[in-house]
Amino acid sequence: MSQTLETVLFDLDGTLIDSIELIRRSYVHTVAAHGLPERDAAFWLAGLGRPLRWQFAQFTSDAAEIEAMVATYRAYNLAHHDALVTAFPGAVEAVASLHSRGIKLGIVTSKFRAGATKGLRWCGYDERWFGSIVGADDVSEHKPHPAPVLKALADLGASAERAVMVGDSPHDLSSGRSAGTKTAAVSWGPFSREELLATKPDHWLEDTAHIAQLG
Repeated sequence: MSQTLETVLFDLDGTLIDSIELIRRSYVHTVAAHGLPERDAAFWLAGLGRPLRWQFAQFTSDAAEIEAMVATYRAYNLAHHDALVTAFPGAVEAVASLHSRGIKLGIVTSKFRAGATKGLRWCGYDERWFGSIVGADDVSEHKPHPAPVLKALADLGASAERAVMVGDSPHDLSSGRSAGTKTAAVSWGPFSREELLATKPDHWLEDTAHIAQLG
């Protein structure tokens, strides 16, 4: 892999932390609690990596109901977080290796910043490693829009040309590509290899050890 990269930006859920089952259960609980029709797994997966308000707007245009659904989701998610969230094996050590070599690091996530920092701490990441943590509440446009990646680059004083966006979803990779960064798809998330390769990522990371080779 290229040795010219100075900055590595990460998605969080499905990339650094294994929280997919928690997300699925939170989503299913919320839909049931609000008396909405069940959707199949493909529908839920297609929205993974997008902000909650965007996801729940697929059910209703009522702003108050959307906010109520977000509140239901967050309450369930918080109550079950610690029991269902772990770091992907080897990921913490790989990120620590990048930090120790002076690589600029950032998080670009579609969850709220408070939830992101909670997940990082619980899974053993030192949030001080990350010079930027961009959550859904930090930007008005969200992945796959380039805005959150551009904000992280600005926070870090980093150039897009020497940065890579690492993610498990097509939304992550499209956001990075649109912002002008290189992209790296990870194999251990819920999306298929075919879906990720369709975005033409610059790097394919087969296991978490490959994270350390990005810089």
